[in-house]
Amino acid sequence: MVTKIIFIEDLIQQNPDAVTYLMKKGIKCFACGEPIWGTLESASKEKGFSDEEIAIFVEELNELKKSVL
Repeated sequence: MVTKIIFIEDLIQQNPDAVTYLMKKGIKCFACGEPIWGTLESASKEKGFSDEEIAIFVEELNELKKSVL
């Protein structure tokens, strides 16, 4: 299950489709082929997203994960 405190590396390992989702939101998850360190929340906050927007990301990423299964 995706939460706001999931590490980006774990998120990508669990659901590779999350890369495209995050990139569309302007959240970089890779640099030079290596995953960005930190949590979904910290990466989102760095881009100026609010707590409410991060909650939506969590919901949408959980739905995305379900649709892949």
